Amino acid sequence: MTTKSALYKNLLTDIENIIDDSVPTFTNLGNITALVKERFKWFWVGFYKVNGEELILDAFQGSPACVRIAKGKGVCGKSWKENKSFIVKDVSLFKGHIACNPNSKSEIVIPIFNKRKEVVYVLDIDHDKINAFNKEDEINLRLINKLILEIV
Repeated sequence: MTTKSALYKNLLTDIENIIDDSVPTFTNLGNITALVKERFKWFWVGFYKVNGEELILDAFQGSPACVRIAKGKGVCGKSWKENKSFIVKDVSLFKGHIACNPNSKSEIVIPIFNKRKEVVYVLDIDHDKINAFNKEDEINLRLINKLILEIV
């Protein structure tokens, strides 16, 4: 059986190999979301792009989702506003959670920074089971930011 750390190591290598700075950022983010969702079989994986004072749905894999999120609202908006990651073990207990899909039970959100240390995207991952994410996920998913720096 493959360990989670081995899955992440392989994922990061695959992302590094698939990133192509000659294509639009959206194309690369689409491939990243596909790799992450496929590798871990998570319910929903996507990026929200900072656009003025709101996040706009960008590349994603999964069912339809909220297309606009105000700064500071929900888990994604709060992650952007506070410049930090969030692990939500049970979304029903998160004050102000935006329920884009009722099947989402837990969530991890990682802000993605550009070279000037500004949040430019938010990586949002949902699971249909409670307590699906932990610190190991956060640490490894934050490493994706280093690879994305090459294309944003």
